[in-house]
Amino acid sequence: MIRKLFRKKKVLDPIDLSVLKVDMHSHLIPRIDDGSPSSEISLQLLKRFEALGYQKVITTPHTMVDYYKNTTEIIQSGASRLKQKMSKAGLKIELDAASEYFMDEHFDKLVEQNDLLTFGKNYVLFELPMMSETSITKSVLFKLQMAGYRPILAHPERYAYWHREPAKLREFHDRDILLQVNINSLTGTYSPGAQKTAEWLIDQGLVDFVGTDCHHGGHLDLLNVARTLPYLHKVIESGKLKNHELI
Repeated sequence: MIRKLFRKKKVLDPIDLSVLKVDMHSHLIPRIDDGSPSSEISLQLLKRFEALGYQKVITTPHTMVDYYKNTTEIIQSGASRLKQKMSKAGLKIELDAASEYFMDEHFDKLVEQNDLLTFGKNYVLFELPMMSETSITKSVLFKLQMAGYRPILAHPERYAYWHREPAKLREFHDRDILLQVNINSLTGTYSPGAQKTAEWLIDQGLVDFVGTDCHHGGHLDLLNVARTLPYLHKVIESGKLKNHELI
């Protein structure tokens, strides 16, 4: 029993992240959400993405009416300023910007107004409340799809209310709502429940995208730990991921 409790996790040689080509979930535009606090930090993080083999980063600052009142203009202008600094710094990695929209009444209005930042094949990244479900999710997602958008649910493994019944996440996938798992969830950094759910999603073949959800350098440090874990190897080698299509 003691041996089982303290058994080391299996590790492999670090997997090459360049096969992903694109990271589609991060918070790198300075000072507009809980991500990068400065242009200098953003440039440092982007250099590290480049060193890891990524060709493009689609950064996705929060849009959340009560906390991060970002608009399309705020995000696009912030991305434009960062791109200028990237050019001056000699970075070759490409930067695009969208948003991680919080599922609330404000998001519902943005859908109705057709005022959403998209990427790839008209994808829209959204997140849900962490601790309890919201009653508007199905109706807003229906509107989103009827308007021609393709929703991607950010880090489904992190929502605590699905940790005991992860099979409910299959319902999203069956309704053509794509699922994006945070790579660092595989390290257990968010919670054991998040790790277990992420692994279940990979086992079930339900993961469409993986993302760093990078807010700071610590997330990229953990990424190097995740690169040695069997489940990251499994999902990348599955051939199911769509990250590379975003190039």
